[in-house]
Amino acid sequence: MSKINGTGYVILGLLSVQSNLSGYDMRKGIEQSVGYFWGESYGQIYPTLKALTAQKLIKPAEAKRAGRKRQEYAITEAGRERLHAWLALPFHNDPPRNEFLLKLFFGAQAAPGVALEHVRDLQERNRRALETLDAIEASVPKDAPPNPNLPYWMLTLSLGRAFAVAALEWGESAMKMLAELEASGARTKRRPATKAK
Repeated sequence: MSKINGTGYVILGLLSVQSNLSGYDMRKGIEQSVGYFWGESYGQIYPTLKALTAQKLIKPAEAKRAGRKRQEYAITEAGRERLHAWLALPFHNDPPRNEFLLKLFFGAQAAPGVALEHVRDLQERNRRALETLDAIEASVPKDAPPNPNLPYWMLTLSLGRAFAVAALEWGESAMKMLAELEASGARTKRRPATKAK
């Protein structure tokens, strides 16, 4: 069994929800759905489509839209079985590479006010993220026709919202603490750089 990377499972997942998508459709679909919590390299989409086609996990389906041809894809039964098998495996959340947390961890070595400014920036990003998630939730019609995917999408959205709310609460206390540290002068004094011997 050939190995599939994360991009491959994203593609299989998208095609299991909606068939006959082009690479461009998938890119837009990622931006509007899993892109909020899954960083995807768009440069990987087309090579992965080629690999999945070679493995017969998806199949090409040419379509005409607005007078021009475009390459669309559909998931095969083998692709659906592979997706089901992967979904049943235990998940792996590798440690994230979070530059904000790395800079905060070494914040005592930065100039005064830098860490506080980073937290303010994060607060603004989290406010915008929460507004976006609230707008997505509000856009779901209450009388929408039954969609078996919707409860799972809404659970995903609600966890993202909970993370954003918790991060905003943390940010308020972090800004207060950093402001107090700055005011008291309790920052670690940076040692001067020493020359290598």
